[in-house]
Amino acid sequence: MSEHYDVIVAGGGVMGSAIAYFLGADPDFDGTVLVVERDPSYADCATTRSWGGIRQQFSTPENVRMSLFATDFVRAAGETLAVDGEAPDLAFRERGYLFLASAAGQAVLRDNVAAQRALGAAVDLLDPPALVARFPWLEVSDIAAGAFGARNEGWIDPSALLHAFRRKARALGAVYVADEICAIDRAGAGVAGVRLRAGRRLGCGILVNAAGPWAGALAALAGIELPVRPRKRTTFVFDCREPLPPLPLTVDPSGVAVRPEGAQYLAILSPPEDQDPDSTDLEPDHSLFEEVIWPVLAARVPAFAAIKATGAWAGHYDYNTFDQNAVLGPHPDLGNFLFCNGFSGHGIQQSPAAGRALAELIVHRRYRTLDLSAFSFDRIPAGRALREVNVV
Repeated sequence: MSEHYDVIVAGGGVMGSAIAYFLGADPDFDGTVLVVERDPSYADCATTRSWGGIRQQFSTPENVRMSLFATDFVRAAGETLAVDGEAPDLAFRERGYLFLASAAGQAVLRDNVAAQRALGAAVDLLDPPALVARFPWLEVSDIAAGAFGARNEGWIDPSALLHAFRRKARALGAVYVADEICAIDRAGAGVAGVRLRAGRRLGCGILVNAAGPWAGALAALAGIELPVRPRKRTTFVFDCREPLPPLPLTVDPSGVAVRPEGAQYLAILSPPEDQDPDSTDLEPDHSLFEEVIWPVLAARVPAFAAIKATGAWAGHYDYNTFDQNAVLGPHPDLGNFLFCNGFSGHGIQQSPAAGRALAELIVHRRYRTLDLSAFSFDRIPAGRALREVNVV
């Protein structure tokens, strides 16, 4: 193959661009990086259609640690990701996450908070009187406890983070091409190169799968079964007649989540697994709001009984059907094919840590900061699930 890159990254969304940035920023890396992105407008990208949430309230310790790093990274991004003196504004809204639990979920919530606090997360466990005192707009008659992250939790502009990573990566030498990988050429126990839909054949030293919801399809080109599927999530936008104080991102025991967006509100619900098929379209499911989400909202926040739906959009999760956690690192039999996939809805907040981790594996052949070996591909064929309970 006449063209060759040391690293080819399949997917130029927030994960692929984070990897490209951290490679370029590592003083020990002097290789070439090509990022292949099929939609350079990012109009249908999972990144730009996400909520941009950042939280430490996870059940998996590695997820807590990754998100703690994300908060530090976001706070410093204006300096770290600046190009030619132009600093990105990620618009971090530090309003917290509030997870609510019924009596049935109280023990799990309590255990999660204890584990999160032991790892350095600023999360408070609140009983119903404390919830009412802090959030008087909340109906808690059926609530046993709540967990509130007052610091280091909230949301950012996901598009701003993506473009900040991308711009900085390009400034550090990464090359972006608008195309799609349609074939992977194997040679023995490795990947020799890829073929692009436009016709180019490219050799590579390392191929990174950062294809988001399409990661499973890309892995299949190399004959690998990766349990990452595109799952549709619809966000609903609504107005509320009654003025409310600033809300945290609030997660009801039913799974319905709501947060403010300017003067309006966003709501979402991940359906049960048996009602969550693979989906490649972006058509909002409007019946979900009227039949399921609105009744929950009205019961939990009485002011939401008088609301008006004003819009909706759909995006995709790169959903790991095995255990809803990331798949990171090399394939055991195809050592230069690396995964950065399966974040199941929490990819924005984990992109800084995941990008850094993949760059460390590529440049230094090991994790040097956070040990994320628990997310290795090996656990999948071994049936060793590392299940994340707090998926929103």
